[in-house]
Amino acid sequence: MRGLLKLTIGLVALVGLLAGADRIAVGVAEDEAADRLASGGRMSQPPSVHIEGFPFLTQALAGEFDEVRLSGEGMTVGDGKEQVALRSFSARLSGVAVGDGYRSATVRSGSGSGLISYADAARLVPGAERLELSYGGPGKVKASVMGVSIGQGDVHSKGNTITADGFQLTGVASLLKGRMAALLGPRSFTLTELPAGLNLAAAVPQPDGLQLSFSGEHVELIG
Repeated sequence: MRGLLKLTIGLVALVGLLAGADRIAVGVAEDEAADRLASGGRMSQPPSVHIEGFPFLTQALAGEFDEVRLSGEGMTVGDGKEQVALRSFSARLSGVAVGDGYRSATVRSGSGSGLISYADAARLVPGAERLELSYGGPGKVKASVMGVSIGQGDVHSKGNTITADGFQLTGVASLLKGRMAALLGPRSFTLTELPAGLNLAAAVPQPDGLQLSFSGEHVELIG
């Protein structure tokens, strides 16, 4: 009986040691992945990386991780000229295969989201220096000049391009249709710098900004 008890205690201790080693290894891998994502240009700064699944070491030996979660504040998106803040970024990546001594990684599929403020969205719109954008209701943005509301339009996206069009002039602006209509023609911008190599899936107006959704398949994450 004592022998069985000692064996049981020994096995429990061994399992504990292995589990501890596994958690240490995954922590090191997560930190390394964050640094490589930033240095490789896929992210504007190191994100928080969480590798799902247990044990980690068996996934590492196989060279593929079932699921990896990314998150962070202070990320950016851009159009190649201007960079703006992407708030509350998070992404879930499935089937992350690594190779070349962990110097490359591809993702079978991924999705994510983040928010850009209306002030930052306006910075990305060519020729919109005088316009101020704000929430105009479901699917719509409101345009203002010097704090005076002049109309609202619909927001939609195609590929990585976000467009606001169909503006309806309101209030005083409706009396100045010629000049205001020119100012409120279709406005769009294309995001060429997106996090983790993902593509834009949708842009939805929310009270605090444009909620961006991302997706991608067979994405090169590192390399």
